Amino acid sequence: MQPNDLIAPGDVWLVGAGPGDPDLLTRKAEKLIAAADIVFYDALVGPSVLALIPPGVDQVSVGKRSGRHSKAQQSINDLLLAAARAGKRVVRLKGGDPSIFGRSAEEMAHLASDGVRFRICPGITTASAAAASGSASLTLRGVARGLTLVTAHLKAGEPLRLDWDALARPGGTLGIYMGRAAAGEISRQLIAAGRDPETPVMVAVNVSLPDERLIRGKLSALAFLVRTVSDEDPTLLLIGEAVAGTPCPAELAASVALPVR
Repeated sequence: MQPNDLIAPGDVWLVGAGPGDPDLLTRKAEKLIAAADIVFYDALVGPSVLALIPPGVDQVSVGKRSGRHSKAQQSINDLLLAAARAGKRVVRLKGGDPSIFGRSAEEMAHLASDGVRFRICPGITTASAAAASGSASLTLRGVARGLTLVTAHLKAGEPLRLDWDALARPGGTLGIYMGRAAAGEISRQLIAAGRDPETPVMVAVNVSLPDERLIRGKLSALAFLVRTVSDEDPTLLLIGEAVAGTPCPAELAASVALPVR
C-alpha cells in the first residue's frame, strides 16, 4: 500500500499527536501524516512532530492553546470542510488524543452534516505519558480503583463548576487538564469537599518534551507547587494516592544535587 492510499481524496482523519515526543506517536499516525495533502495542527502539537510532515504538504496552524485560541472552533470546522470539498487528503493533528478534551465531536458533526467521511486515529493522552514519566500508576490495586479526567479550562470570567463532592471521594486518581491557573481553587474545593490535604499530587509540565518537569507534593500545597510554572507551559495535575509512585532517575538525580542544609 502506498502512503497516499491511507487517505482518499476528500477524506479527513483526526489524528492524535500525543503529548509532544514524536517517538510516542502511533505508527498509524506517522503514516497518516506522511499521506496528507494538508495538515491542520493545534498549538500543543510538538515541533518534532510537525517536522515529520513531508515537504510540500500544506501546514495550517489553528492555535487552540488554553486561553489563547487563534481561531474559533467554527472557523476550524469550516477550514476542514473546505479542504475536504477541494479533494485534499486532510489530517487534523490534535495534541494528545482527539477524543479527550479535543473538541473532536464538534468537528466530526460538522463534517458529517456535509457528507464528508472522517476517521479517528487515537493518540497517547498526557495523563498516561505523565504517569509513565513519573513512574506512577493511574490505577493501583487496593489504592485507586478508578480514574477521573476533567478539564479546568474556562472561558474568561466563568467560575469553575465541577462536582467537587464526587471528585473528592477517596479511592481514585484525578487528572486535571489545563489546571495550572485554577490550582489554588482546585485545592481548596477538594479539601472542603473532604479530600485529605495530605493527598499526593504531581504537577506535570511539558510532558514528554526535553524540558519536562515533574513537581511532587501534597494537595494542600498545590497552589504553591505551580508558582514556578509559566502560563506558556502545558500543565497537567495528577491527584491521588496512586501517583506518589517511585521517583524516576531524573528526579532522584535532582534531589541528590540539592544542597544539604
